[in-house]
Amino acid sequence: MLLAVDCGNTNIVFALYDGDIQHTNWRISTDPKRSADEYLVWLTQLMALKGIVVDFVTDMIIANVVPEVQPQLMILAQRGFGLIPQVIGDEDIDLGIKINIDRPDQAGADRLVNAVAARDLYDLPAIILDFGTATTFDLIGKGGSYDGGIIAPGVNLSVEALYLAAARLPRLAVEPWAPDMPVLGKDTISAMHSGVFWGYVCMVDGLIERLRHDHGVNLPAIATGGLAPLFADHVAAIMMVDPDLTLKGLVRIHAQNQR
Repeated sequence: MLLAVDCGNTNIVFALYDGDIQHTNWRISTDPKRSADEYLVWLTQLMALKGIVVDFVTDMIIANVVPEVQPQLMILAQRGFGLIPQVIGDEDIDLGIKINIDRPDQAGADRLVNAVAARDLYDLPAIILDFGTATTFDLIGKGGSYDGGIIAPGVNLSVEALYLAAARLPRLAVEPWAPDMPVLGKDTISAMHSGVFWGYVCMVDGLIERLRHDHGVNLPAIATGGLAPLFADHVAAIMMVDPDLTLKGLVRIHAQNQR
């Protein structure tokens, strides 16, 4: 089985795949102070609950955007599973796509992996819209090329910044909003909810419209990331929500590099 690891700024997802079929996945908060032994104990206990032993894991691939965590993930692979993992960004890993930006080395591993998944699974060109720690928009060209992107503050970051910077504003919970929520708030909480919800809907709509205008094509959007379901029904351009897009890309990269 393949252990695919998607390490983001907020969470790390570990998923076990048998071919293209996901067997199970687990999520833990990203903590640079957590040791490889802690990961191993946590992971093997969860595997045992599913009847999975360490020897079942024959391969491992990692996409990581938090450099401080990488040494512990490497130790986990080697000490816990006896494996040398494939790592997105290593010179010997072929993504099979063109990276059409000025500094290819600056493209986030997860965003490139998403492009690979989109190349194999969806009609292109398209926009990958990732609602994570940051809200990112990535343009994937017709042949699967990564053609650039947009990075905006994530919803949770914006809410937390508002709470920390404004003395009289409460901390707002990020939760599903009513689709008929009025734009005009009648108290502090409703005004904040409107600013977050409708503000992000309008930002997403506006940036997608600009991308469509600049590239002269009616680009559909594929949404992923933990907060995607909160916005998907309110952004007309979102054609699909794929919460496992990055993991699916990792599986495909692993397979093409095995060949």
